[in-house]
Amino acid sequence: MIAIFRFLCCFAMIVHVRSLDTVCLSIRTSIQKTMDPVIRQIRQDLKGMADPEIQKSSKRFFKEDICCYGIRTADVVGLAKKYWKEIKNKNKQEIFSLCEELYKSGYMEESFVVSQWAHSLSGRYEPDDLAVFKRWIDTYITNWASCDGLCNHTMGDFIEQYPLYTAELERWTQSKNRWMRRAAAVSLIVPAKHGKFLDESLAIASLLLMDNDDMVQKGYGWLLKEASRKHTGEVFDFVVRQKKVMPRTALRYAIELMPKELKAEAMKKE
Repeated sequence: MIAIFRFLCCFAMIVHVRSLDTVCLSIRTSIQKTMDPVIRQIRQDLKGMADPEIQKSSKRFFKEDICCYGIRTADVVGLAKKYWKEIKNKNKQEIFSLCEELYKSGYMEESFVVSQWAHSLSGRYEPDDLAVFKRWIDTYITNWASCDGLCNHTMGDFIEQYPLYTAELERWTQSKNRWMRRAAAVSLIVPAKHGKFLDESLAIASLLLMDNDDMVQKGYGWLLKEASRKHTGEVFDFVVRQKKVMPRTALRYAIELMPKELKAEAMKKE
């Protein structure tokens, strides 16, 4: 009787495990069926392009853990442009939904596809889109490359189209999320490079001035550097006024493009 009882218990366990496997398989199948075919194909292509050596070397550029396939950025951009042709005629909300699905994977390269697609929508932006971009940054961005990829161009173009929303960037400087604070600065990188938004750039740098996070320091230091291309004197004066409290990391970024004599003066300790 004991032997029969043990047999029945083992049989029941096997049936239970097989039932769980069936459920898991069913869930995976369901996900595959509901996944947009473009997303499915992009992921298949990315897996096929993955290079273990690039994956290993890529991680050296990040202090935080990253999830990546291991693909050159130029190749990912090429892939994004290829599939943009298939989705560009969809309405904007459908495209945003596809972008969000890519973000949810956590893979850095998929975030690069989002950055490319979101920027390709430039010209179709509306004020309400800012809430979408803000949520993406606050929810999905986990490294500087994904942050800069979205903010440099998508947010930069949005702000140029709707300049009054620089006030929103100033609010981002107070976020508890380091990537929101970095985004406040790097969203103005491209416009600042062309001489635009100087006052706003200096205001954001002031708000972030004593931030302890090196990713934020590098972000606003980079913004000041780009602003210095067209406004060397104004940025130099700002740096000299603030150098007693400005972290050296931010200061070095800010003066990188300045003449040697200005660099020396800015770096001089008092």
